Amino acid sequence: MLSPAFPVLILLIFLALAAGLRFGLSHQDSSQIQASLANEAKAMARHLEREFTIHAEAINRMAARLEADADMTEATWRADARAYLRDFGTFQAIEWIDRNFVIRWLEPYVGNEEVIGYNVAFSEQRRQALESARRDGHYDISGVIDLKQGGKGMVIYAPVGRGDHNNGFIAGVFRMETLARQLLDRRVLQTFQIDIRDRGRLSYQLNQSDNIHTGFAHTESVDLPTLDWSLTLSPPLPWVEEQRSDWPQVTFFSLLFIGVLTSLSTLLVQLILKRNQALLKTRKELEREIHQRKRIQQDLARLESTDTLTGLANRRFFMEDLAHTLSIADRQMRQVALIMLDLDRFQTLNDSLGHQFGDELLIKVSERLNHLSNECVLVAYSGGDEFMLCQQQLDDIDEVINLIGQVKQCFQEPFLVQGERHQITATLGVAVYPQSGLDADTLLRNADIALYRAKEQGRNSYQFYTEGMQEREVMRLQLDKDLSQALANNELSLYYQPQLNLETGAIDSVEALIRWHHPRRGLVPPAEFIPLAEESGRIRDIGRWVIQAACNQLAQWRGTPCEHLRIAINLSGRELENEDLVDDLRQSLLNAGIAPNRLEVELTEESYIRNIEHNHNQLARIHDLGIHLAIDDFGVGYSSLGYLRDFPVDVLKIDRSFITDVPQRHESGIITRAVISLAHNLGIRVIAEGVETEEQLAFLKRYRCHLAQGYLISRPMPAAELERALAAGLLVTGPEDGGL
Repeated sequence: MLSPAFPVLILLIFLALAAGLRFGLSHQDSSQIQASLANEAKAMARHLEREFTIHAEAINRMAARLEADADMTEATWRADARAYLRDFGTFQAIEWIDRNFVIRWLEPYVGNEEVIGYNVAFSEQRRQALESARRDGHYDISGVIDLKQGGKGMVIYAPVGRGDHNNGFIAGVFRMETLARQLLDRRVLQTFQIDIRDRGRLSYQLNQSDNIHTGFAHTESVDLPTLDWSLTLSPPLPWVEEQRSDWPQVTFFSLLFIGVLTSLSTLLVQLILKRNQALLKTRKELEREIHQRKRIQQDLARLESTDTLTGLANRRFFMEDLAHTLSIADRQMRQVALIMLDLDRFQTLNDSLGHQFGDELLIKVSERLNHLSNECVLVAYSGGDEFMLCQQQLDDIDEVINLIGQVKQCFQEPFLVQGERHQITATLGVAVYPQSGLDADTLLRNADIALYRAKEQGRNSYQFYTEGMQEREVMRLQLDKDLSQALANNELSLYYQPQLNLETGAIDSVEALIRWHHPRRGLVPPAEFIPLAEESGRIRDIGRWVIQAACNQLAQWRGTPCEHLRIAINLSGRELENEDLVDDLRQSLLNAGIAPNRLEVELTEESYIRNIEHNHNQLARIHDLGIHLAIDDFGVGYSSLGYLRDFPVDVLKIDRSFITDVPQRHESGIITRAVISLAHNLGIRVIAEGVETEEQLAFLKRYRCHLAQGYLISRPMPAAELERALAAGLLVTGPEDGGL
């Protein structure tokens, strides 16, 4: 308010207010003028319609009399016409036109002699209009035309009878100037310029003037039969000025004067206030500077120790506090526990539902974990999907287990994120001082190793660090390093396990199983290196190699006893996320010249339902290629009948855990029979894996399982051994009597 611009602002406000009011009042004046003009135009149009209708009806009556008296003489007709000319005073002439559209009688004759014998159907348009009027019995209006007598005018043609009884027309001829001045209001004619338009084109203009106000005009349509007329009224400048009010100018200058007085008063008040504020200004600046310094110090302390997203202690502060805690524990001869917590499937949820979802979930988890904080427990956010907890002053390991239970309790209830409930679990790794490390970095590293081991055991669990884990971790890292060279050194190969057709007793298909021939460790099973490949992202390269190797093997089997075989390959959920997967499959089949139905893709149940919308699209594209799709390990994952309906599934593979217990456990037999029956009803082929005994095989045959796979039939073998075994007939087991 003390700014020098404030009085100017007040003046500008009053100026704007005065200008606005003047504009509003002027606009109101203009609206009233336009309304008056519109009323004048409407009244004039209605008057013209009424008067013109009266004249048209008069012509109609004259035609009706001629129709009623077919023997009317020319003299009688002329007398009648003169009476009409005298009574109305608007017609220039009245004519009788014969059936051939030629003018025969005319009144007055003097001055119009050359019109006798003129054909009024002078154009095709006029002929059609007159023919239509004669046929329908309704009068026709010519519109503005050039009259044979000279000048512009218009003619009303009233048919004398209709159709075959027509005896020509009675025509009333008007000159435009006479018509307009006789039919239009004289006051309007004297005041305004009037434009008569026919179908939007200017036909005639009255009172043409250069003193017309171009800002005002009103057009009104005229409702006349067969005509599309409109009248446009344009007022002269004196008339517009006469209609305007003086209030806009009076209001403008009054408010402007008040604004000047107010601005001057404000300026005087400012001069007085500035003297008082000069003394307070220095004190406020000092107080503000002190407050800013305190706030900056608080922000720095908070930023140094707190994570901005979760509000928990950050990693740096946690490690500093852990080092300090370990020094105190060393003097007091006490234990300290470090717990590393990792959210299960967080990356999948974050990728599929978005980073905003991930951030909200982390905040929700942080809020629950923070409730565990007290003088002995510090909770921190490490980054990504990891949290850290430090428990001080331990006397017994049971206290750590109790804290782990409380952590697990935090994940019992679903998390409400973005309006939906999500069940989240966590995996924990625990390292205890001094057994698992004597310093903060060692303790953190070993807790991370324990966390990794817990993940290997199936997630949603916990693992304490023990002796030997470090050595195994080193071996794992070395194995991961060697895996990066496995493809380049051609160390991978495919083994094939036959699948027995229980209906025919033949081997129709095989499952391709990857093997790694490590140069030092020998044959490494997939369970050891596939998780490493998924974690490092190399699984996509391995999956691409498996697809190409399977297609190439099918190509090599052409012309051999194995040419009828279908190969089933296993893909992981990470590979399904690859947008190039379908293109890789298509290109590999094309390069090898293999029909798509010779290839089958197996995925676990979890792979199907993870990121359902994306995976449904991917699997549909794979199925559209003609490749068969199979659900592996059915019954042990996230079994749901919903995805059997929604996904294009061709084959179900019953998990070996059910087949192993079929002869001994009644429940396993019931479940196995239910899965087989379900597959039959859905039109899906079913394979039982892990078949190792004759009893299991007999059970599967009895309940019409389609295929069987397991050590009873054959172990996985290289392609060359498979070819020899099939050629020798060693793998064929025919169905028992009474079988399928």
